[in-house]
Amino acid sequence: MAEREETRVSIQVIESMLALLDALAGSAQPATLKSLAQTTGLHPSTAHRILAVMTQSRLVERRATSSYALGIRLLELGNIVKSRLNIREIALPAMKSLHVAIGEAINLGIRDNDDIIYIERSSSGRSLVRVVYLLGGRAPLHLTSLGKLFLAAESAAEVRAYAQRSGLPGKTPHSLTELAALERELDTVRRLDLAYDNEEAEIGLRCVASPIRNDEGIIVAGLSISAPTDRHDPAWAAQVKRAADEISLALGYRHPAAG
Repeated sequence: MAEREETRVSIQVIESMLALLDALAGSAQPATLKSLAQTTGLHPSTAHRILAVMTQSRLVERRATSSYALGIRLLELGNIVKSRLNIREIALPAMKSLHVAIGEAINLGIRDNDDIIYIERSSSGRSLVRVVYLLGGRAPLHLTSLGKLFLAAESAAEVRAYAQRSGLPGKTPHSLTELAALERELDTVRRLDLAYDNEEAEIGLRCVASPIRNDEGIIVAGLSISAPTDRHDPAWAAQVKRAADEISLALGYRHPAAG
């Protein structure tokens, strides 16, 4: 009985939060507590408590005039959702062209906390011989070329924190399970703007990846080529980079050198 009551109260709070967000979204100007309470039907003290929590989470911003407006966190979350919803559709033409050109598996991945998630793949024929991670599959960042792209974009402190959280588990003798080795690898990734998986996820399989950036220059995904080691071609690095740059351009990214 107590558990059901707690659940009911929790649902009511969530519904109240959503009602306040809808009210703020419908107001062209920052809204006062009084007007928000009237719009949502909430008691002013209840609205005030919920708005305080939402302000701490940056979902709502409190102005100097004691009024409220939608917070910057919603913009951040919206941008993440936008990039993840659109990236597959935008990337597919370039992925298919790259697959036709080289005949190997082309992978698209995004970051989710400390993992890479594979959200698209273009492959057929001989490229199907080796598939480590299925679509929707996850892998620790440090074990994949795609994951290394995201780690390389982080500060030294953030990389150390990742290493501490994950413990840097290995899957093969080539896996980077020591922080110093990972840091050296990430320095190379930053210099080349490319990342490699040299049989670190599976013996006999190598990958090369290039970052995909949005209009703000933030890495939102990665594009990789994976193939058995005996078929790996160093020339693929330039090809995957061109394809990733093409997708980045479609997302609105402009390289600084281009002005």
